[in-house]
Amino acid sequence: MKQIPLGRTDIMVSDWCLGTMTYGNQTPEDDAHKQIDMALDAGINFLDTAEMYPVNPIRAETVGLSERIVGNWLAKTARRDEVVIATKVSGNNPGWVREGRGYDGAVIREAVETSLKRLQTDVIDLYQMHWPVRGSYMFRQNWTYDPSGQNRQETLDHMMDVLEALGECVKAGKIRAIGMSNESAWGMTKWIDQAESAGLPRMASVQNEYSLLCRLYDTDMAEMAVNEDVTLLSFSPLACGLLTGKYQGGAVPEGSRMSINAEMGGRMTDRTLPVTQVYLDLAAAHGLDPVHMAMAWQGTRPFPVSAIFGATTAQQLERILAGVDVALSNELVSAIDEANRTHPMPY
Repeated sequence: MKQIPLGRTDIMVSDWCLGTMTYGNQTPEDDAHKQIDMALDAGINFLDTAEMYPVNPIRAETVGLSERIVGNWLAKTARRDEVVIATKVSGNNPGWVREGRGYDGAVIREAVETSLKRLQTDVIDLYQMHWPVRGSYMFRQNWTYDPSGQNRQETLDHMMDVLEALGECVKAGKIRAIGMSNESAWGMTKWIDQAESAGLPRMASVQNEYSLLCRLYDTDMAEMAVNEDVTLLSFSPLACGLLTGKYQGGAVPEGSRMSINAEMGGRMTDRTLPVTQVYLDLAAAHGLDPVHMAMAWQGTRPFPVSAIFGATTAQQLERILAGVDVALSNELVSAIDEANRTHPMPY
């Protein structure tokens, strides 16, 4: 498994990252622990979680459960030194966490302590803000995005307040690096500029959606990443299971995400399954499992990527891990780019 630096830090992470957002809902603890063992055996050293996990659905009563399950694995195995642990503080929300309150410097200080306890560790390797408090165009909000109500100075003041709190946590040895999630190019550069001007920790990573079916990151965000040395932690690289092919023909497997959320977070449109089929056919034409093609494609990008994938079951994880050594030909990468030009952004 390839190892890459996390931003400008000295933290090295595998270019695949095991996501844990189903741990505690769809994935029971024993299966979750088996998955972590399997991932490490495959050379993956990177785990991503969040205080609001598990999802599908998100409920106030299960907040923090995924962190606890990861923490129990750490306590049981004593393998803390073998893994890089990333977690996130929630932004404004419908009431799942802190009765809907987002984060500021004071919340950051409290939330870090809570996550440390759940994870049963002394330090969080990467601490991320789950989404900007000012709003975000992610999760299909790009189609109607309107930033005109934002107050620039309020945003900058908020960023500095948060960065100062994060700086205290880094100085105290409670976190090693920081990152954002669901952020824009403007947001990332402002976080970085503010940090550098004040001598505070700079953003090492950004966790945004990125897959064969969702390539919003390819322009301004890619330029930001290259020039500012920011690592993309791409979530949903299998497009929430669409790129496995399991939903083709209108199939809805029992226990799948679509069986819980029919719209798949806005991903199901009239174009979704036909465009998905284009990529399934490309994989078949090149003798590849589409799961392996989708994951290997992440490593072909002209900016640093660690792709966060999840599996509801250890059996699903086994299929994904079978493709760790797959590499794509230049011919196939070109064909993928042409497919994207012909069938852009189906959702």
